[in-house]
Amino acid sequence: IQESVPERLDIKHRILADIQAHCREDALIGSSTSGFKPSELQEGAARPEQIFVAHPFNPVYLLPVIELVGVEATLLSARDVLDSIGMKPLIVRKEIDAHIADRFLEAVWREALWLIKDGIATTQEIDDVIRFGFGMRWAQMGLFETYRIAGGEAGMRHFIAQFGPCLSWPWTKLMDVPELTDELTDMIADQSDAQSGMHSIRELERIRDDNLVSIMRALKPRNWGAGELLNAQDARNTPPLPADIDHPLKTLERVIPVDWMDYNSHMNESRYGQVFSDAGDVVMRMVGADQAYIDGGLSYFTVSNEITYLNETHLGDVIHVRTQVLEARGKKLRLYHEMIRTTDSGLLATCNQLLLHVSLKTRKSCEPEGEVLARITALGEAQSKLPKPASMRD
Repeated sequence: IQESVPERLDIKHRILADIQAHCREDALIGSSTSGFKPSELQEGAARPEQIFVAHPFNPVYLLPVIELVGVEATLLSARDVLDSIGMKPLIVRKEIDAHIADRFLEAVWREALWLIKDGIATTQEIDDVIRFGFGMRWAQMGLFETYRIAGGEAGMRHFIAQFGPCLSWPWTKLMDVPELTDELTDMIADQSDAQSGMHSIRELERIRDDNLVSIMRALKPRNWGAGELLNAQDARNTPPLPADIDHPLKTLERVIPVDWMDYNSHMNESRYGQVFSDAGDVVMRMVGADQAYIDGGLSYFTVSNEITYLNETHLGDVIHVRTQVLEARGKKLRLYHEMIRTTDSGLLATCNQLLLHVSLKTRKSCEPEGEVLARITALGEAQSKLPKPASMRD
């Protein structure tokens, strides 16, 4: 049973008492409170040990972590339930106002308000510092593992020795900090060793970098934050339609990233589809069917892809795609792509792609318009004289 009423202790006491009057004695009663301690929630309760803090994070249907505070036996039962539904329950060792996460958020919030009040930064600038900077590191490595890397091979003790004195400087409005005694330094360093000592700093750096690449790439389809930045760079890197178009076009060149690998340690088959889709998008932009054209209500839809897998593709492989236009007539555009490993010219896969020009208003096929029609017609005529690709099946 989860209580999620407003942060007023009198209301919570009344609701919790009502719940206990009607529920089983062995029921688990969690509270979503952001700040109250379980001892405060349990005041006057018929069965205080039944009530505990179960503090989730919005959106709760996406973010898995949930802070648990209360009686150990109750928390262990709650942890089992939360584990079973895919959550990440975190048992807080001691009760404290605002638990763990909200204490961090409160500190950051106060400092952000000072930066705004003093005219140092705007809300946009503060958000950008987080979105494009340390927020991405925190998202996949947290605070102490990030700082462990900053300490280099000497580890956490070196980091504290190097940066610890900064805590006494007037960098922030939050000057109430613990004295960094040898005992505290040893405690932090020992806990850091237990947490991450199985990895060298170089291994942690590789893990961090691979994770960052995956996070940034994951934001691309949503065109958000760092993903928007990468999409803009991709658009800038799209070559124009070359003057000499009577030969196959080089439509893509890239390195195979870590998040494209599957359990067989080679590129997952779905990523071949992405490679050829990206190559087709480049052809679209070359002939002028770019974002502005799409915003005007016209585009190309893929009708079919016939992909043939010929050789394995591995992490770090440099590949390029060679594209030949087989047909560009009216609303039909047929492309033949060859995915080639650049280092040895090995053919990895091919794709026969059929696209139709479509009105985004009617969702039906239609003829291309204006400059796009002229360019696609010229491209089709120039490549119609080319022989059929040697790798193409009859």
